[in-house]
Amino acid sequence: MGTALASAAAGFGTGLSLIVAIGSQNAFVLRQGIRREAVLPVVALCTVSDAVLIAAGVTGMGAVVTAWPPMLTVVGLAGGAFLLGYAALAARRAVRPSSLTAEGGAAVSRRRAVLTCLALTWLNPHVYLDTVLLLGSVAAGHGQARWTFGVGAALGSLVWFCALGYGARLLSGFFARPGAWRVLDGLIAATMAVIGGTLLVGALR
Repeated sequence: MGTALASAAAGFGTGLSLIVAIGSQNAFVLRQGIRREAVLPVVALCTVSDAVLIAAGVTGMGAVVTAWPPMLTVVGLAGGAFLLGYAALAARRAVRPSSLTAEGGAAVSRRRAVLTCLALTWLNPHVYLDTVLLLGSVAAGHGQARWTFGVGAALGSLVWFCALGYGARLLSGFFARPGAWRVLDGLIAATMAVIGGTLLVGALR
């Protein structure tokens, strides 16, 4: 019992350490949370996607990714192009900021939010490197308790995305000002442009 709890705790901590960072997915979840648009499906999609990737890593799917390196190249090219496009949209929003008032900015449809979230999650090769390969290799070190480790990591994702998506509304008062959105969208644009450019450069090498 003690070993299982230790493995679960290790998985929880490892999972959080891999996702609690400024990135395209977290930036998108934060923005959706602040605007209170399609928060539940976005949080659920991110959590379920992480759980699927963690399970793939625990079962050894990381070996498949390693055996066929072109997969990461293809994903890197597609993901890099997508992130640069999203960065351009965020930059345009920064030039023409909106607010959280009723008259400020057009709402993002649930379908568009879900499709964007899917792209940001599954077209990022770092997801496969970190969640599948790295976390999978750490889980393998726990032997028979590797699935307990995986459950802990998945729980870490659930806690993080719920906190990010639903906790972001606490900032709604601050982001009721267009100038605050200018700063946030500017940071999102810069973050996604850097990540997208890095992915394209890495994929073309």
